[in-house]
Parts: sequence; structure tokens; C-alpha cells
Amino acid sequence: MKKILVTGAGGFIGGHLVQRLIKDGYKVKSVDIKPLKEWFQVSDKSENFVRDMSILNNCLEITKGVDGVINMACNMGGMGFIENNKALCMLSVLVNTHMLMACKEHKVQRYFFSSSACAYNKDLQNDPTITGLKESDAYPANPEDGYGWEKLFSERMCRHFLEDYGLDVKVARYHNIFGPNGTYDGGREKAPAAICRKIINSIMKNEDKIDVWGDGKQTRSFLYIEDCIEATLKLFHSDFHGPINIGSEEKVSINEMIDKIEKISDKKVKRNYQLDKPKGVRGRNSDNTLIKSQLNWEPKFSLYQGLEKTYNWIFSEIKKKHNQ
Repeated sequence: MKKILVTGAGGFIGGHLVQRLIKDGYKVKSVDIKPLKEWFQVSDKSENFVRDMSILNNCLEITKGVDGVINMACNMGGMGFIENNKALCMLSVLVNTHMLMACKEHKVQRYFFSSSACAYNKDLQNDPTITGLKESDAYPANPEDGYGWEKLFSERMCRHFLEDYGLDVKVARYHNIFGPNGTYDGGREKAPAAICRKIINSIMKNEDKIDVWGDGKQTRSFLYIEDCIEATLKLFHSDFHGPINIGSEEKVSINEMIDKIEKISDKKVKRNYQLDKPKGVRGRNSDNTLIKSQLNWEPKFSLYQGLEKTYNWIFSEIKKKHNQ
């Protein structure tokens, strides 16, 4: 494959993917619904387009002449966003559906869909001591309302385009990807970025308390962006179709993650637990047995290493804004 289209290229994972594909020597088309000035990363070495990919005609236009598609476009954010914007999240089903139709029309060789751990059955995630979610745990279906249902439905659509039309689809279930060049405020940010921002602001304002959604005992695993990109491209270029977990098995409670960020920042904070805020499932972790056996992949970065890089980037961004 010589030319790859990345949808959602103005977003967090999409922006990092574009940079890596260009570095690897591919011709890249990048598209996002946001104005170019709002993209997290813009490369002058790719063709950049601003289009709404929920519209079929835009998908048909943008997929002309490409060999592969990596579809990262969807409406998403942290738990606060997805719990309060279920209809918006569900509408992302149009992006995947129309992209699949366009890929079939133009005989695109390969298609990648970015699914999520939110597709997993919620009933399996009530215990913070959860060991790990295997790919088969998505059924019987009971995903997170809105965002999770959209992801699970779109996974099925990908599967049927593979079965009925022979489109070489790949499906990955991402588990809490984080890192620099992403959202850290505004309501769509995820927990690592939000906690980093709160502690940085407490330092700058000489305060000693931060707000924490929930009781801090809910557990998650978080995967650093460089590991995510490596796993994504391994899957994309493989013969495996998925769905497959792309995540870390290093489970922590939110309190334990705050401990790590306190150490990185050299700042101890008091925690104001907000029990009325969205907090999602009680426990979630990735089981990486399948990806280890199929793709021989496992993360290189520990959570602490990733948080250190993320904290330093967010600190520099906030400092820039502070000095303006």
C-alpha cells in the first residue's frame, strides 16, 4: 500500500498516526471535521481536508485513489462527555457505515476501525478487582449506553463487510489511550490528562486541593500513545481482523494514578471526591493474551513513564497560555 487515508486526523490518536505514517514513507490523506487551526497536529507533508465524514458523498470523494483507510473519526471524549452526549456518540455510526460503503465502491484494499473497551458488557465491570476483559467478553451484549453501543454495532458492520464483500477490515478495541498532543481541558479530556491539569493548576495557583470524580477507587488501565500507534499499525498490516484489545494490563485505581502524578509533579494534594459526577464502570482492565499471540505485541512504556511525558507536555502548554 502506498497511500493511506486517516479520518479523524485532527484528533489525538489520528494526529500521531499521520506523523508515523509519513515517517514510514507513506503518502497520507488527512481529514477531520474540525477547522485546520483546531487540529492537534497538522503536517504539510500530507493532503489535509476539512470534511464531515458522516455524509456519504464526502466519504466517496475522500476515499478515491487510496489503498487503505484508518478510520479514527467519531464523537468521543472522557466519561463526562460520553455519559452526557449519548445521541451525538450514536450518530458516529454514520461515519463508519458510509466509510465502509465508500471503501467497497472504490475497492480500497484495507480498512481499520477504532472501537473501544466501552463495547464490553457492563455487568462484567462492577468490581474494581477485575482481572482483564477478553475479546469474547463483549457478548452477551450490554455495552455502555450511547458510545459503547455505537462501537459494538459498528464492529458488526465491519464484520459483515468482510464476510459479504471481502473488504479486509481490522477492528481494535482501545483501552484509555493517553499522551501528549491531545485534549487536557474543555470537557472531552480523559482521566490522566484531567488529573495532570488539575495538579498543574493547583501548583500555579498555590492551592492544595483538587476535585476527583467518584471515590477514586474505580480502576482502569491506560496505554501510552506511542505503544498505541505501534499496535495499531501492527494490526493494520497483519492478516488478523479482530476485534482485538489494544491496551495495557497495568491496572490502577484513580487514587493510585494520582499518587504517581503527585510524585512526578512533586506536589501533594488533598482530594475532594465528587460522588455525583460521572464515573463510568467500577473496574476495567485489558487482557492482552490475544494480541500477544497474534501480533507479538506488548507495551514498552509503563504508566509512570507515560504520565511523566504527558505531565511535562501539559505543563508546557498551560505555562504558554499563562504567559500570553
